[in-house]
Amino acid sequence: MRCEDIASNPDFRHLSTVPHLAVDLRYAGVDNFVGRDLYGALDCAWLHHLAAAGLERAVALLAREAPGHRLLVLDALRPHRVQIQLWDHLAGTDLRQYVADPARGSIHSFGMALDATLIDPQGRELDMGSGFDEMTERSHPRLEAEHLATGELTPAQHRNRELLRNALCESGFQGIDNEWWHFEMLDREHVRARFVRVE
Repeated sequence: MRCEDIASNPDFRHLSTVPHLAVDLRYAGVDNFVGRDLYGALDCAWLHHLAAAGLERAVALLAREAPGHRLLVLDALRPHRVQIQLWDHLAGTDLRQYVADPARGSIHSFGMALDATLIDPQGRELDMGSGFDEMTERSHPRLEAEHLATGELTPAQHRNRELLRNALCESGFQGIDNEWWHFEMLDREHVRARFVRVE
């Protein structure tokens, strides 16, 4: 299915239908690791309805746990054609661990993954200890205990990550080892086999 046709597909839900959610899709501008707008005229503010329902639960949970704070979605549906551009941009580097191989398919391209952070009641992004798409070990959740011990990650930064993780993971998502911002739903192989990839 092409991204241009997604609005007519009942399996997908627009992010604008999730109340109290903030959205700033970083690949729809130049504030990303490629340094250019990768979405152009494409509307990529969509998720599969299962992921959108989970996101709605996470928004409600966060409102209870940290009143005034909001989830900020940095990426959601990522068409396969854009995934190829990200992969190609990192050719010849050791940074491809941060981008799913298009040959297998990114879970973003099925609308079952999102990238997110948190904003405070004043609309400022919380300090997570590293930036979105910062391709360093400081971004790795699996190394947080080590980074806390060395002071590379502060307790406040870690609490912010935990707040984000708890809201999403208690709402049906799971995180990954090397990106604090990435969350996906269901088993990857199940998604690749049973869901429709958006081209």
